[in-house]
Amino acid sequence: MSEKYDIFLEKELGIDRRVIDAINDAEASLADSFKEIDDICSINQLRVLKAFQDNHINATHFDWSTGYGYDDAGRDAVDRVYASVFHTEAALVRPNIVNGTHAIATTLLGLLKPGDELIEGSGTPYDTLQTAIGIHKNDDSFTGTLLEYGISYKEVDLDENKDIDFEALKVAVSDKTRVVAFQRSTGYDFRPAISLESIRKAAEIVHAANPKTVVMLDNCYGEFVDVFEPTELGVDVMAGSLIKNPGGGIALSGGYIVGRRDLIDSISYRLTCPGIGAECGLTYGQNRHVLQGLFLAPKIVNAALKGAMLTAYIFSGLGYEVMPDPKRKRSDIITAIKFGDPDASIAFCQAVQSAAPIDSYVTPVPWDMPGYQDPVIMAAGAFVQGSSIELSADAPLRAPYIAYFQGGLTYEHSKFGVIKSLDSLLKKGIISL
Repeated sequence: MSEKYDIFLEKELGIDRRVIDAINDAEASLADSFKEIDDICSINQLRVLKAFQDNHINATHFDWSTGYGYDDAGRDAVDRVYASVFHTEAALVRPNIVNGTHAIATTLLGLLKPGDELIEGSGTPYDTLQTAIGIHKNDDSFTGTLLEYGISYKEVDLDENKDIDFEALKVAVSDKTRVVAFQRSTGYDFRPAISLESIRKAAEIVHAANPKTVVMLDNCYGEFVDVFEPTELGVDVMAGSLIKNPGGGIALSGGYIVGRRDLIDSISYRLTCPGIGAECGLTYGQNRHVLQGLFLAPKIVNAALKGAMLTAYIFSGLGYEVMPDPKRKRSDIITAIKFGDPDASIAFCQAVQSAAPIDSYVTPVPWDMPGYQDPVIMAAGAFVQGSSIELSADAPLRAPYIAYFQGGLTYEHSKFGVIKSLDSLLKKGIISL
């Protein structure tokens, strides 16, 4: 940082000089790592640009349709662009997919029938997906889960290195296994995101064990962190949220599903109904937001990655366990910090909230969020409610009290989230510099 910037932080925003010095040292140490992800960003920006150009995107694709949405050229254009970006045969991109869990659950419900088997190949999935499957501890209060529809379920735990257990996966897949699903991101676990190489190897193993088995991936938080996407490496179908990486902070809501055409067709009949599928459904004037957000996404993911790496470097230096290691090659935008103390975890999230452009004056507190097993505190002073590609942090209130930091529409803002959290924890006596 420049001296002018340092003085502004200290004089105008009240940041302790020790915090400023710590951030300067961290950025200097991360310079080579930042350069590497800048190269990834440049390639992905061209990849997205090419998808727009190849699909002849023009202003008419931003127009509204009404009623049933028949022949909505903009909706179909968005689908084609997503399919091109992710190198798949087809895509479903819809604003009425309410979140990533909805996209994943729609995918699973569209592919699985009574008597089929679902395997989670990366251990127990994220809390809200546990509810959709039917393995949540409060399952009696929910209906329509996979288990209720007679779909059998089992998990393959991760190995001792917190990676996919390839040998166990070979044994688990059988003739009745219809889908093997993987969760790329850490979720609320304390592990590195699953690498692209591990995803590639796992897909090969599944297809060798049963060529009819579908490899499905929850790609939330993983888009554009590398120059390849999992659908180029053997994943048959993949789903994610538009208010995470690919929406670029501009998409107001929605989710995407990309993959083989036959699979997307089956899933579309669950998204709407049999006989209609992807042919109907308004996009409510959101096509421009979705496309512009996708165009900006590589740069915004780059900013979030830098903020995540800076967070890992700073808190690792303070003696906290972080995941992943500051200079490890990343497969998502999240940094997890194991605080080991509920007050520290809460204070961290509250400090991130105070760095937000929206609701910075609000103090978040833990609460019982729908679909989660424990109270969760979420810092999300965002332009789009719940958008975790914007600067955000959250923590389930359960031991060992891990907080998860992600997002930032610019690196400067993501960095300020780190600065503000460090300064707040210092002034509260939780850390020392």
